[in-house]
Amino acid sequence: MKLISWNVNGIRACVNKGFEDFFKQIDADIFCIQETKCQPNQIQLEFEGYKSYWNSAERKGYSGTAIFTKKEPLNISYGIGIEEHDNEGRVITLEFKKFYMVTIYTPNSKRGLERLEYRQIWEDEVRKYLLKLNKRKPVIMCGDLNVAHKEIDLKNPKSNRGNAGFTDEERYKMTQLLESGFTDTFRYIYPKKEEAYSWWSYMGRSRERNIGWRIDYFIVSKDIETKIKEAMIYPEIMGSDHCPVGLEIKL
Repeated sequence: MKLISWNVNGIRACVNKGFEDFFKQIDADIFCIQETKCQPNQIQLEFEGYKSYWNSAERKGYSGTAIFTKKEPLNISYGIGIEEHDNEGRVITLEFKKFYMVTIYTPNSKRGLERLEYRQIWEDEVRKYLLKLNKRKPVIMCGDLNVAHKEIDLKNPKSNRGNAGFTDEERYKMTQLLESGFTDTFRYIYPKKEEAYSWWSYMGRSRERNIGWRIDYFIVSKDIETKIKEAMIYPEIMGSDHCPVGLEIKL
């Protein structure tokens, strides 16, 4: 089973930059996107053989997630069931026979860390939500989690320490999630691989110089980590300031 996740930084713009070509070429079983930045009536995006599910933010042109899947899910849910966290369209869960597929777009703590306090609450509630699902069946979660977990996960850890996406608080929340029974699939396959990034600033030719961050993940329940076959990053795929990431897993 091949799974793809991509923060498209506005699906309408990304469609004009080759999104559909990559989608068709990669032929994923499930394709998750984050930061759609659109309402359902603002785009018609359909692919033969796929069902799609969209969760848009109440605020127009902001946040949002979507999942395209070849196999129809047993159940679909939007958000995590807590009203204060569910108005930005950040979570979709599809239930299949053998697993839950969850795509997440984690709030950015923002410059000046103005949203860091909210982000900590969000992380705790999402972890509880995933653990609740995990009691029923294994979870595969993916998305832009807006954190580089370890120093190996960004080009300049020393100068970025304390900045949004690399604060001690955000990194600790990722550690907590993993220690509660989940596995970072890329580090499971490539524990020491350096300069493997999924996001680059638009400033200073960062992508060209590969001055990046790995903030897009596939995370799975620890009890299915041995089923992971491959973890992928596609830095050559343009269209967003993020590139797609992928997972091959046999369940």
